[in-house]
Amino acid sequence: MSTTVAISTFTLLFLAEIGDKSQLVAIALAHRYKPTPVLAGICSAFLLLTLMAASIGSVLQEWLSQAALLLVAGLLFLVFAYRTWREQHEDQPIEQGAGHRTAFLTSFTLILVAELGDKTQLATMALSAQSESVPSVVLGATLALWATSLLGVFAGARLLRHIPAAWVRRASTLLFLTFGLIATWRAVALWS
Repeated sequence: MSTTVAISTFTLLFLAEIGDKSQLVAIALAHRYKPTPVLAGICSAFLLLTLMAASIGSVLQEWLSQAALLLVAGLLFLVFAYRTWREQHEDQPIEQGAGHRTAFLTSFTLILVAELGDKTQLATMALSAQSESVPSVVLGATLALWATSLLGVFAGARLLRHIPAAWVRRASTLLFLTFGLIATWRAVALWS
């Protein structure tokens, strides 16, 4: 287990997820249901998504050389930096069906569907593919996603009023750009 990998993964994904759609879903669900089952559903969905992404990243690590993985990861991070910078906020209200689903299942399903293939899941996949400590990536990613969910449920609305979304987006872009440039540089160095 690498503390450095876990902390860097946590930081990257935490900043990328602040103000993202999953946090808006958490805020909306917390207004409709009790916080405990909402958090349980959201955290379960994020754990499943993170484990899926890390597994795919680990498989890629066995199939590709380290230089190729670093290059792919670097390019993915550069794409994420671009997408984060250009991303428009879609602050649309979350609409729930009139059914009698439990708060847990509703939260789990909404997060699973909303985040499947999202930039944070792809970033987790890329980090897992280039890391020698996949458990550290899983730990950092899971804790980051859980922390942003907690903020969304308990303090998200107030927090987002005091920190401009543009600042969070810029910080995420800078982190993705930094990780992308470092990974690409390491790939080029390995091929040299």
